[in-house]
Amino acid sequence: MVNKAIKISEENYQWLLSIATELQRRYKKPVSFDEALLVLRNKKMEKGNILDLAGRWKMSDKEAEKFVKDVKKGWKKWKIPSV
Repeated sequence: MVNKAIKISEENYQWLLSIATELQRRYKKPVSFDEALLVLRNKKMEKGNILDLAGRWKMSDKEAEKFVKDVKKGWKKWKIPSV
């Protein structure tokens, strides 16, 4: 491993610290910033899962109902192209 000093903003430092803290809770062991960056890099390379977004979009029940209704309406219009 090569040790290097880098400069980052306070905002990015706090963000990375929060990621490392969450990983420490999850893994129940100390996690370095380097490990946190590896996890983030590997996560970016994985295909996303829609469930990863659960709880991230704040909306009212009424907005959620409209969203589900619109999605169902869209799926009804979608047709598999003939080959």
